[in-house]
Amino acid sequence: MDRAAQLYEDMLPFSERLGLRFVSAELDRITGELEVRSDHCTRPGTIHGGVLMSFADSLGAAGAMINLPDGARTSTIESKTNFIGPAMAGERLTGEATPIHRGRSTMVWQTRISTEDGRLVAMVTQTQIVLPGRN
Repeated sequence: MDRAAQLYEDMLPFSERLGLRFVSAELDRITGELEVRSDHCTRPGTIHGGVLMSFADSLGAAGAMINLPDGARTSTIESKTNFIGPAMAGERLTGEATPIHRGRSTMVWQTRISTEDGRLVAMVTQTQIVLPGRN
């Protein structure tokens, strides 16, 4: 199983509920897609900010996960979202998460979310804590 497929499995059932599809998973870049569904939207069919934040958080957390030392775990400890423009039901979004910092105790990932035509929808920066494995 490739990394993208493994990340999808690791994040079940949330990845399925959200509709997240991991496209690629490299140590320095995680890419995913999300089809904006009507149940992701407020009225009049504009994506809810929480869906964008969940999409970005999943991608950034996935980046941290594949960069963890053996046995370690991670959790989001801070997230900041800039909402730039709307996305409407029926649009496909692409999210690309890249590391800003990969340290021993924290990692910082930035996720750019855009429409298929390249229009920026949101920029998210999140900090992931690196937790030692459970004994």
